[in-house]
Amino acid sequence: MVAPSFTVDCPCCKAKLTLDPELQAVIAHEAPPPTRSVDDLGAAFDKLRARSAEREERFKEQLRAEGEKGKLLDRKFQEGLKKAKDDPSPPKRPFDHD
Repeated sequence: MVAPSFTVDCPCCKAKLTLDPELQAVIAHEAPPPTRSVDDLGAAFDKLRARSAEREERFKEQLRAEGEKGKLLDRKFQEGLKKAKDDPSPPKRPFDHD
């Protein structure tokens, strides 16, 4: 006697799975019905606009930081040069520390 196949609902995605107990395998799969992530289309557009404005602001901030990067590197170089002038001994090499 062949055991009949049976259908179960997936607890994660709500898909319908048809199982064969003799083969111990899924023999058919029915995709779950699509779900809407947003009920109101206007609210979804507002959310997208807000995210777009936030991305644009972060981009401008990074662009500003990149523009000031040259100044920062120049200041670090000047500080290192000043330190080198104050201490005229040659810098220690990594293998000199032993």
